[in-house]
Amino acid sequence: MSEIVKEAWRKYLIQLQAHPLRTKAVTAGVLAGFSDGVAQKISGIQKIQLRRLLLIMLYGFAYGGPFGHFLHKLIDAIFGRRKDNKTVLKKVILEQLTSSPWNNFVFMMYYGLVVEGRPWSLVTSKVRRDYPSIQLTAWRFWPIVGWVNYQYMPLQFRVLFHSFVASCWGIYLNLRARSLVIKQA
Repeated sequence: MSEIVKEAWRKYLIQLQAHPLRTKAVTAGVLAGFSDGVAQKISGIQKIQLRRLLLIMLYGFAYGGPFGHFLHKLIDAIFGRRKDNKTVLKKVILEQLTSSPWNNFVFMMYYGLVVEGRPWSLVTSKVRRDYPSIQLTAWRFWPIVGWVNYQYMPLQFRVLFHSFVASCWGIYLNLRARSLVIKQA
């Protein structure tokens, strides 16, 4: 079995080298879909909602992977590839003050309008109500992920690492939401 995994990893690295944007987009899409599938099962959904899963995959593929690809290239262009604590801190702060709020906003709008198919007025109302607490929660967790990403991950693996952690984060949030619903019942 380990030979199969080694060969798959080798082929993945070849694709990452030859086609970095496409490989990161596909990776982000697959991990987003995996996360949503697990989240659906955890939340008690008996039959996977394929439309929802595919729309989440589309988000990862069309937005998450490409955005991360260009974000990390831009941040390294601004600060260089230095990994000293001061530079890594600047990278994390820039990411948390720009892309973190933007990404949370975009995801909430996409999920409400596209995935759930809700009207604009309901989605904007929900975003106004829930966005501040979601962003504050994100700022408690994601700076640590950013630090690890900028300190230890080579540029070509940052989107993979971020997408993997995001898939775990999504599963955690679903578990948390489910436990809150059970407590209220």
